Amino acid sequence: MISGSGEGSRDRDVEFTAEGVEVVLREACETAGLDASGAELLRLGSNAVYRLASLPVIVRIARDPTVLSEMERAIGVARWLEAVDFPATRVLADAAQPIVVRGRVVTFWESVQEQEEFATVGELADLLRRFHWLEEPESLRLPYFDPLAKLSAALTDLTAVSEDDRSFLEARAAKLAKDYDRLDFVLPFGLIHGDANIGNVLRHRDGHAVFIDLDGLALAPREWDLILTALYYDRYGWHSKAEYAEFVHRYGFDLMNWPGYETLADLRELMMVVWIGHQAGASERSAAEFARRMASLRTGEGRDAWGAF
Repeated sequence: MISGSGEGSRDRDVEFTAEGVEVVLREACETAGLDASGAELLRLGSNAVYRLASLPVIVRIARDPTVLSEMERAIGVARWLEAVDFPATRVLADAAQPIVVRGRVVTFWESVQEQEEFATVGELADLLRRFHWLEEPESLRLPYFDPLAKLSAALTDLTAVSEDDRSFLEARAAKLAKDYDRLDFVLPFGLIHGDANIGNVLRHRDGHAVFIDLDGLALAPREWDLILTALYYDRYGWHSKAEYAEFVHRYGFDLMNWPGYETLADLRELMMVVWIGHQAGASERSAAEFARRMASLRTGEGRDAWGAF
């Protein structure tokens, strides 16, 4: 890791807004010897993601300023996946990274494509099946995935919602923690992507599907990598019945037939609601989505109206 901060005004941290991250982008590219002119902001969520105009390069700026060690691990993961020829996003070879600019952690990646195109649910299944057979080197020091600890920390930091909503979420989390501890996982414990869903599988410009977003690689029951696709089909209607059937056929296991499915689905869904709760103070769209999701948790209805973020 190197620091991209200079002296004087360049030492000051910036807010995680479109204006703030643009400052970070310019200074990070200057440090890396890249041209930021004409860069396109693709998304502003957990990361600010830019596509450079000058080279096929993606720049990611993390919202959370404490993720330096995680991003150092993500860089190591990407280099390992390249070494074993697994289809995933590649880090920019010539850039020393990650770097810290204005209190923000910045990484540089090879661009997969010029226009964003997602792969299919079936290709996601193929990648996951192959990915779950990989044996990660101990040198990566991948963490054990603890969803309860992650959820507890996220609830502690949840300040953009009402006290009533927060109390409801905490009570639901406490109940699910007890249910989760009683689960009997049936798939092998091992390497997971951590956020395996269709939004993290892109079509490479040469045609094949690749994993992106390597920040969450961890060791856990493999069921965690199947839950989002099942949820997207079963509760939100974001995948069709045919797409989910293709996913099950190509991966070789139907999570919805596992007795622990509902508990795992409820827990993963709660994590999704808490995540959007953290964004609720940033935009009217996020606030409206959080309210919609809270109403669903309270009533059990209306999940088919959820928006994808």
